[in-house]
Amino acid sequence: MWRLLGKKWMRDLALGAGLLAMTVALVLYPKEAVASAREGLELCGNVIVPSLFPFFVLSSLVVELGLSGYLGRALEGIMRPLFAVSGACASAFALGFVGGYPVGAKTAIELYEKGMCTKTEAERLLSFCNNSGPAFILGVVGAGVFSSSRVGVLLCLAHAAASVCVGVLFRFYGRSSEKRERRRGPSFEARRFSAAFTNSIKSSALSTLNICAFVVFFTVVIRLLFLTGFLPALAQALGAVFAPLGFSSAQGEQLLTGFLEVSSGVWSLKGEGALAGRVSMAAFMLGWAGVSVHCQVLSFISGSGLSVRTYLLGKLLHGGLSALLVTALFRLLPFRLPVSAYLAQQVEGIAGMDFQSAVTVSVVAAWVMFLLFFLTAALAVRKKSGKGRRGVVQ
Repeated sequence: MWRLLGKKWMRDLALGAGLLAMTVALVLYPKEAVASAREGLELCGNVIVPSLFPFFVLSSLVVELGLSGYLGRALEGIMRPLFAVSGACASAFALGFVGGYPVGAKTAIELYEKGMCTKTEAERLLSFCNNSGPAFILGVVGAGVFSSSRVGVLLCLAHAAASVCVGVLFRFYGRSSEKRERRRGPSFEARRFSAAFTNSIKSSALSTLNICAFVVFFTVVIRLLFLTGFLPALAQALGAVFAPLGFSSAQGEQLLTGFLEVSSGVWSLKGEGALAGRVSMAAFMLGWAGVSVHCQVLSFISGSGLSVRTYLLGKLLHGGLSALLVTALFRLLPFRLPVSAYLAQQVEGIAGMDFQSAVTVSVVAAWVMFLLFFLTAALAVRKKSGKGRRGVVQ
């Protein structure tokens, strides 16, 4: 079976059959396809563009203006021993946590293309810096899907902890070629603000449009897979295989949906069923991020020469670790009781917010957190440079 799939003619035949099936599905269900595309465009206009475009501009400016260098000098002592990457990679790590998919991955690729990290460091960074933002986890998943701010906090903490664990595990990746890569690292000169700002706006607009195209495409594809009965049949087969583990066909349908597109997947978890199982599945979907997000990241990786396998393996590991952490917390702590009353009180108001308000609050908080983070790093660098100058005078 695998030998046949490894042959080029077999892959071309499978791809041709898939494209033909999609064409037939579009002909059979034109109204549904148009309605799904309209839903995807609404999602882009209401969520994707407002939440991602500002962070794309910010991440691009951080790299173009050379601000990553300040962070690098201040945080080299943390990033190098923990993740075996240069301190400049801290910008991708921070933006990956507050900006959501795929801001961290895009920043990591920009750092590599500007010569601010080696190929091995960029591949390590890609394995753990492409994370879901707090706006999505707290606003959509916690408040919207599970109607619980505590679930949102639990998922957010598990997601962050699993990401750090993946980064620590991947610090051992590519050690053999690391020294050779560092010798040929090119120098980087920061641009003037006017040029950097113009370039950041243009590149961010194209990146956002690229992501919107993938979101609309996968919204239509998932709808057609349901209408043709392909996804339900595959879910039923998956449920039959894992039936001894208590895995149903409905859960298989949810998992396959989340495997393709994370937003649709987590939204399908709304409803009946054991809370622990649904939250663990949501944790896996958030860590894995979905094929739609992977296609967005691969569009940035293409042409850079960076390994796709490292990125995909990191995301699969992230999803698995997130699910394990959530499952362990549900077994150790009775979730009917507050895990942390103080922490729950701080975010309890999010459950009563509408999604747009939650996104606005989370984005503003993320910007403030990142600016404070950057100012702290800049002050640390300034103090170090001042000490260095005094030492030279003596």
